[in-house]
Amino acid sequence: MRKLLFAGLLLGLVLPVTAYAQSPLDGTWKINLDKAHLPTKPNVYVLSDGIYQCRSCKPAYRVKADGADHAVTGHPYYDTVAISVVNDNTIKETNKKAGKVVSTATTTVAPDGNSLTFEFSDSSSSNAEPVTGTGSATRVAKGPPNSAPISGSWRTTSFKSISDNGLTFTYKVEGDTLTMTTPTGQSFTAKMDGTVAPYKGDPGVTSVSVKKRGDNGVVESDSRNGVVISTSTSTVATDGRSMTIAVQDKLHGSTMLLLAEKQ
Repeated sequence: MRKLLFAGLLLGLVLPVTAYAQSPLDGTWKINLDKAHLPTKPNVYVLSDGIYQCRSCKPAYRVKADGADHAVTGHPYYDTVAISVVNDNTIKETNKKAGKVVSTATTTVAPDGNSLTFEFSDSSSSNAEPVTGTGSATRVAKGPPNSAPISGSWRTTSFKSISDNGLTFTYKVEGDTLTMTTPTGQSFTAKMDGTVAPYKGDPGVTSVSVKKRGDNGVVESDSRNGVVISTSTSTVATDGRSMTIAVQDKLHGSTMLLLAEKQ
């Protein structure tokens, strides 16, 4: 669900750099959730007549909401989805890949039906401890008549918490080359001239290219099997303590603005 979208974008961000080995940006950075401008494009779900649909997923899927594992195709992070109806206002989603649980998400709609909260645990792109978190969303549109409260369009309004391993990243600049690593096992080493390089540790991103942008920024393009799925433009502040990261999610057609702070 939404964590795939959010968790997948945070873990792969490139950092602004200079061409010098002693770049002031070398080190570890952390996303400040309080200053994040999240995508405004809503997520769309429908639960009706025992069938759950994620219409905003790429690709969209439709499975029985009976708690059993159902095969889905086209998703690099999982190959089965199980939807359990906990009660009228709460559902739990469990995603597996090759029979192993890779993520869970529990979503609860408020009694008035206008907001929801969610909590998740996601190891689908982690080679270490799972990324965990909680958040909230606001209803944008109602679902079909007689469908469950989860049905409709929802805009994520906040991530109240995300574990540090999903927010922090480290980079090192050596000459014209940038190396990026994360606590969850993602990494790449790429020249800052747009040359395509392997992206390691993330089943949804297979390659990356980075281009230097002025003296204090870079543009990163992440690709899956040769197709660009997202770009991020990162710009460091003059004091060297923070950077803005403007993300274009081409797969879902949304944008996001993040602020990272040097640790």
